[in-house]
Amino acid sequence: MTTEMNRYADFEHLRQQAVALRREGLSLRQIRDRLKIFNNDLLQRLVKGEPPPEWTKRPRAKDELRARELRLQGMTYDQIQVELGCSKSSISLWVRDLPKPEPRYTDEERRARMNAGLAHLRAAQDEEREKTKHLARESVGALSDRELFLTGVALYWAEGAKDKPYSRRESLQFINSDPNVISVYLRWLDLLGVTRDRLRFRVNIHETADVTGAEKFWADLAGVDRSTFQRATLKRHNPQTTRKNTSDAYRGCLIVYARGSAELYRRMEGAWYGIVEAARAQD
Repeated sequence: MTTEMNRYADFEHLRQQAVALRREGLSLRQIRDRLKIFNNDLLQRLVKGEPPPEWTKRPRAKDELRARELRLQGMTYDQIQVELGCSKSSISLWVRDLPKPEPRYTDEERRARMNAGLAHLRAAQDEEREKTKHLARESVGALSDRELFLTGVALYWAEGAKDKPYSRRESLQFINSDPNVISVYLRWLDLLGVTRDRLRFRVNIHETADVTGAEKFWADLAGVDRSTFQRATLKRHNPQTTRKNTSDAYRGCLIVYARGSAELYRRMEGAWYGIVEAARAQD
């Protein structure tokens, strides 16, 4: 189902481009060359309902002779239409007395060609996505202490345990499953002067997963000995559900608790509301 949805999204994205080019006055051949779509069936579907531009309309007599030549060469109506830029109804009138050529491709081959065209489009889109991400990543550069502090504050407020009027929790307790998020959080604690001996680590993971492997992974990431980890919290398996997080990359969540961190928690909360007020002031 997901694959079909992705194909539909790719087709619609490609159709938007093709229709825009058609309305700019490009011929089918120009659209084909611009979008690198060399499957005539797919090309016809992309511009279906869009009339050809006036400049592509040629003298009928010349088109008729050429259409008949192309039909005798074994071309389909769609292929002749791409070549000449005229309507399919006109082509039908010109060549209807000629024998119908054998299909150039089987249905399976046509689907394969269309899928290949969509795969080429997806590859180009993926390349563009990665280029955008790379440029954004390179634009960040080095972080100042202030930037790291504000980043950590926002990160904690999004993912960390918070103090409530009905439940006083003025201490830093953070949980996340993303190694990169944990790395940034630990670097933030370093900035605040929280040494590793003040931290307590615990893994929260599904009971059927590799608990030992997960603890080793998180211990290596945090730069501490696995023996310092508290007993893991195991999520009980529900037989009525199917686990999706079963890959080797699944290592549960890491809980990081900082002892004696009430003052740091208050600083974090105060800084967070300072960020909120500063953002509002931008209006």
